Amino acid sequence: MPPVKSILVVEDELKIARLIRDYLEQAGFSVLTAPDGESGLGLWRSHDLDLVVLDLGLPGQDGLDVARALRKASMVPIIMLTARTEETDKIVGLELGADDYVTKPFSPRELVARVRALLRRVDAGEAPELIRASEIEIDIPKMRVTVEGRTVDLTPTEFQILKTLAAAPGRIFTRSQLLDALHGVSFESYERAIDAHIKNLRRKIEPTPGDPRYVLTVYGVGYRFADA
Repeated sequence: MPPVKSILVVEDELKIARLIRDYLEQAGFSVLTAPDGESGLGLWRSHDLDLVVLDLGLPGQDGLDVARALRKASMVPIIMLTARTEETDKIVGLELGADDYVTKPFSPRELVARVRALLRRVDAGEAPELIRASEIEIDIPKMRVTVEGRTVDLTPTEFQILKTLAAAPGRIFTRSQLLDALHGVSFESYERAIDAHIKNLRRKIEPTPGDPRYVLTVYGVGYRFADA
């Protein structure tokens, strides 16, 4: 039997935190909750956690600051919770390295589905598999990426996008197709999220992110990996 996955929920609204905790526990997860960013980071440092559900509108230390602190030290999967409707808030969170977001008010069942889908991405690739494309090598079981021999740390979402593109060099993927490859669950697409993840990915793997060699834009359509 696989080990129980541990999830940290950082949410200052007690009723929402309890609701999320109850649904996740009913789904078989072990759940810790924190009412603010400081205590959330303290729990993250002292526990072996598999995923963080993070509210952006936290008192004191903002959720974006918490995401930034997490990403400085870890590639732990992050799902943002936000009541903010401004597109820029979501884009900033994604560019800081969050893997997904859910906008309040939300369905607890949808959140559970998002958590499961994101953890499946992390656990994917049981069979030995290696993708080599140009100067990039992708070890799928180990979720390890090297570029010209240099190891690169990617979030689960960035890893999945790169794996999808590099497995079919030259093939054009629309943003919608990349979203389908990422989530594996049905929910409202947010295609601008793909652009934010691509920007992060390029910053990590491209010698010159502004003039990409590997992940290329097909204007008006989507993205493709450079032909071998």
